[in-house]
Amino acid sequence: MSAKLAIGFLGAGKMATALARGFIQAKLAGADQIIAGDPVDAARSAFAGESGSKTTTSNLEVLKFAGVVLLSVKPDQVADVLKEIRGQIHEKHLLISIAAGVTLAKLEGGLGDGARVIRVMPNTPALVGASATAYALGRNATVEDGRLAQKLFASIGVVFQLKEALLDAVTGLSGSGPAYVYLMIEALSDGGVAAGLPRDVATKLAAQTVLGSAKMVLETGQHPGALKDMVTSPGGTTIEGVHELEAAGVRGALMNAVRAAAEKSKKLGQG
Repeated sequence: MSAKLAIGFLGAGKMATALARGFIQAKLAGADQIIAGDPVDAARSAFAGESGSKTTTSNLEVLKFAGVVLLSVKPDQVADVLKEIRGQIHEKHLLISIAAGVTLAKLEGGLGDGARVIRVMPNTPALVGASATAYALGRNATVEDGRLAQKLFASIGVVFQLKEALLDAVTGLSGSGPAYVYLMIEALSDGGVAAGLPRDVATKLAAQTVLGSAKMVLETGQHPGALKDMVTSPGGTTIEGVHELEAAGVRGALMNAVRAAAEKSKKLGQG
């Protein structure tokens, strides 16, 4: 693949940089096969420094260089970028958008008839190669385009192909979910400090506990409830803590957070 693939980024921010690094580390493309366009000097400098790839101020130069183009600008910038590149998207181009909330219909409408488009929802742990990503194919995207998207985003974590209607749920769960987990880590650390631990130790213990628990779910394939029961001995310390969490409605609060964020994503997509 690396002998043929040329990848361009419209926008050179942190997510674009993380993706470029992941593609290079997975040997899906060499640094010399990647380019990013961005008007901001600092963004271009950071992208070049971390990926070793070339940068430009011109989006049109990105299109000339690359066949696979990742739209990685903020959602409120998408319309202007699509207007700029509309007449320059040709048969060779596959556009992959990671702009949150921007629908396939808007992307395809902005690019014109025949454009091959894929909408992707990664999350910020892509910055450390641990993203949870989902994607949906546009009307003109081919099966091979889908395979390519799968391979690209698998290089930075786990990835699932879904119907576009489910991407709002993905946004509410894995897109917004890191913030929920950071709150949990912070709260666990606070609890450790309240029980007498030094702050730096408490935070590292909390973060490692979340990391290890997540690995147990992913690597054992067991239901989270079964793994919880393994820790929860009769009359022990854990059941006391679990009882307090249930009494405080933590389970319901997390469910509501996902649903609320998913509904917000849906509204943003309709705006």
